[in-house]
Amino acid sequence: MEYEGVIGLEVHAELKTETKLFCGCSTKFGSPPNTQTCPVCLGLPGVLPVINEKALQFAVKVGLTVGSKISAFSKFDRKNYFYPDLPKNFQISQYDEPLCEGGALEFASDGELRKVGLIRVHLEEEAGKLIHFDDGESGVDFNRVGIPLLEIVSKPEIQTPDEAYDYLIGLKQLLQYLDVSDCNMEEGSLRCDANVSVRPKGSEKLWTQTEVKNMNSFSAVRRALAFEIERQIEVVESGGRVIRETRRWEPETQTTSPMRSKEEAHDYRYFPEPDLVPFVLEKDWIDKVRATIPELPIARKKRFMAEFGLSEYDAGVLTSQKDYADYFEECTRLYENYKADCNWVMGAVLRELNDRKITLDALPISPKMLTDMIRMIDEGKITSTIAKTVFAEMAQTGQSPEQVIKEKNLLPVTDTGEIEKMVEKVIAENPKPVEEFRGGKGKALGFLMGQVMRVAKGKADPQVVNRILIEKLKG
Repeated sequence: MEYEGVIGLEVHAELKTETKLFCGCSTKFGSPPNTQTCPVCLGLPGVLPVINEKALQFAVKVGLTVGSKISAFSKFDRKNYFYPDLPKNFQISQYDEPLCEGGALEFASDGELRKVGLIRVHLEEEAGKLIHFDDGESGVDFNRVGIPLLEIVSKPEIQTPDEAYDYLIGLKQLLQYLDVSDCNMEEGSLRCDANVSVRPKGSEKLWTQTEVKNMNSFSAVRRALAFEIERQIEVVESGGRVIRETRRWEPETQTTSPMRSKEEAHDYRYFPEPDLVPFVLEKDWIDKVRATIPELPIARKKRFMAEFGLSEYDAGVLTSQKDYADYFEECTRLYENYKADCNWVMGAVLRELNDRKITLDALPISPKMLTDMIRMIDEGKITSTIAKTVFAEMAQTGQSPEQVIKEKNLLPVTDTGEIEKMVEKVIAENPKPVEEFRGGKGKALGFLMGQVMRVAKGKADPQVVNRILIEKLKG
């Protein structure tokens, strides 16, 4: 029998608010442990939570973007469970009256647009973080407790690990474009749990599913799902029964292992949060949030192709991250050589970011500096070879192209008489390649060109050098 996987994803994204969901403590990452807490987020007796309106706006913004039904009436609930990093022994979440219901995420997968339905989008507070030390001791950092979390739960409509990976990429893009989360997995601000089952191909009935946790990257999600689908197929084919349980992804062995039996909703003993009144969202308030939704990645990609004549691949790379798209579009406003703008951003700029493992805001080359340099190439003031040197220096110093050219004496050699002398010098010093060229070996020309450019320190126009060199060789 042929089987297929059925996957649903639960994504938790920390929202980019300055303060926590129910108190005024900072959400800044990297502060010393337990320095960003107060009686409210620690759940001390007699305290009262107050909702963070910015977090509410961000959640509704996401819901509107994915086409969810925004609940006019919504409330918070207590989700009760004990864990060392949960100081109140309950988590303020949402159960039967979530903020946003339904909708779908549209994303690119295998060269096509795909839609996966969503069950709900709701708010809840973050738990703390356990820290395990080398000596076997453990500690708890409560700084993270109370940070606003957005939970996005998909329907079980994802069929393959690759499609799950693409779904996560699309969701991350969306959250970053909406500027509601930085989605930094290294800092724990984006996490994913997966519910996975198998069934006979073509069947619509869902079989028993397992939940997979402890996946710290999108690639890990893909690998964990691939393993778990194969594991469940082996269990079924050997006559066994898949158990409803939570399993842990083990990156060292690339396998999943049992953690605990899967909890049901009643295990959490949900009940309405007594310290927070239900709230009603007015239409005018929702419309104001709707007005803040920017152009989204798929629409921006299509516009880049139509407006700037970019290929689908180039437009896809440039819109894959909002800061890339913003940087490129600012370049096009400053200088309308769209192809050159694209080539330099796609090439030198992104290569610099990858090599130095930095983000665009850490690159000292502004769109104006880059386009000033591109304009100088087009006007013949510098060669492409010189431009590479100028770019590298700008990336290190933050100086303008004019400053770099002046300080490094990089003005091109434009005097044809001077270039002729360089060519004659190279011809005189390389008799063998000269004879090879005159004997019909075209490759020798490339060598001689390289020698002239070396003498010119890359500052001569290659086209001028090529013309003069051929003239001299044939003369």
